[in-house]
Amino acid sequence: MAEELSELVSSIYEAAAVPERWPVVLGTLSRMVDGVGGILRTATSPESFRWTSSPNLHADFVEFIRDGWAAINPRPARLAATNHAGFIRDNDHFTADELDNHPVYGFLRSKGLGYAAGTVLSVPSGDAITFSFEKHYLDGPIAVEAVEFLDSLRPHLARAALLASRLGLERALAMTEALRKLGLPAAVLKARGKVYAANELFETLMPDVIHDQPSRLKFSEPAIDRLFMGGLDAIDTHVVGPLRVCSIPVPAGAGRVPMIVHLVPVSGNAQDIFSAASKLVIVTPVDRGAVPNAEVIAGLFDLTPAEARVAREIALGETVEKVARASGLSRVTIRNQLKSVLGKTGLGRQSDLVALLSGSALPKP
Repeated sequence: MAEELSELVSSIYEAAAVPERWPVVLGTLSRMVDGVGGILRTATSPESFRWTSSPNLHADFVEFIRDGWAAINPRPARLAATNHAGFIRDNDHFTADELDNHPVYGFLRSKGLGYAAGTVLSVPSGDAITFSFEKHYLDGPIAVEAVEFLDSLRPHLARAALLASRLGLERALAMTEALRKLGLPAAVLKARGKVYAANELFETLMPDVIHDQPSRLKFSEPAIDRLFMGGLDAIDTHVVGPLRVCSIPVPAGAGRVPMIVHLVPVSGNAQDIFSAASKLVIVTPVDRGAVPNAEVIAGLFDLTPAEARVAREIALGETVEKVARASGLSRVTIRNQLKSVLGKTGLGRQSDLVALLSGSALPKP
């Protein structure tokens, strides 16, 4: 048991650095308390959250979100209100009548669930972190001994959350710094559009073009700000679904060339469960011919090396035929790679890809 516990603690810290490990860790923890699965949820507000789960609960939780149960879920608020520095069972802070009659518990019981133990942690990014372990309803509430075991692991979970949060901020800063070296103003936004990290070039646009307000990033020109808000909403309402990209033209101003503001989702490994990074804002001057290198493009959109090279060549104005000849591949292969690039960046047209990466042309309405 001691050896198994040591391996479990090690896996918790490993998951802090490698987010893909969390589902396995949640599943292992759940089995050790006779549960059916675990869920990890981070939220800046009740309406805005990220999550992961053990594999066997994934489909149920997707349905939980899709069908609106998450929006009326009483668990997070009730758990936070207890202000308890440990795990607590839902049967300890809900009455028997609430458990029997609340519609969310009706949904959970329809899936064979209905009993859980959870805890809330805080990290510097401002997120509320919830670990929750579910148990089959027919097996009864989670045992007190199981809660004590989870409490013994809570300090490790808290330190892992802190570590993961700091790593997330470092990755966000690295993204903006890489774009600064290319001469591109950039910022990483939290959910709902609040600035998480920004480079110096982006900061020079304040307050003439952009305002960093406490609630969210805001553009000085109302018409542009409305488009920006629409882009935020388009990304936020498609958490499960295709990526959305928003390109907004900004007219020239006093001593300033026209620009295009690109708003894209932070995807893949760049957005783990603890990272506050949600969206990336890149500003490209219209008179700039430079295109980010293939490595940066690959990192931004989770492209394969081959896809990133195709994206860069297309953004530089090369045709599919020329790219195929230069690479020694067939046109069909290059077209398939380009199709994959458009899918991952959320774009529908080759011309939009050029505008996104180089800002060499205003996007079509």
